[in-house]
Amino acid sequence: MKIAVIYASKTGFAKKYAEWIAEELRSGSDGAKTSGTGFSGPGSVVDLMEAKSVRPEMLEAYDTIVFGGGLYAVGINGIKLIKDNFKRLSGKKLAVFATGASPKRPETTDFVRDSNFTVEEQERIRFFYLRGGFDYAKLKPVDKILMTLLKLKIKMKKERERIGDERGMLAAYAKPADFMRRENIDELVAFVGEVRK
Repeated sequence: MKIAVIYASKTGFAKKYAEWIAEELRSGSDGAKTSGTGFSGPGSVVDLMEAKSVRPEMLEAYDTIVFGGGLYAVGINGIKLIKDNFKRLSGKKLAVFATGASPKRPETTDFVRDSNFTVEEQERIRFFYLRGGFDYAKLKPVDKILMTLLKLKIKMKKERERIGDERGMLAAYAKPADFMRRENIDELVAFVGEVRK
């Protein structure tokens, strides 16, 4: 099996998860079980790539594609690579993960999935939400402007009207927040390791 783990990362959270996923899948490619989550199987090849270096025709060489990107205004960074080549990826196992600062909840996962994929795409793509974090200092100028506008919008609310996620977000502007945990990838790795029927 040939597996591509592809990431689009602005602040490093999606990249780190992609690295962990590739490590787990590689450690299982000799047939050894990986941390109770599944394995890619003997003789598997796992390639880790940054999305901006991937040409669409390169995807044809892989049986399984894992793509990950950070969330920006609910959109998954770099997801056009998968969406624009959806037909080309017919017959391949597809997993997509998004990273964000919000806690993982079913409603968060469903909202992000439904905002990024059509019903047809959802039938073929398995989506995972992996909690990442927020580091204002690592943002590019355009993203800083957008996030500053969000900060102002939250600050305009009265303190008692702010929900927990909004209070946490305000705190993260002053001090970076990192909620990444390696075990967050277990379900995704298990999905990739499942034998297809």
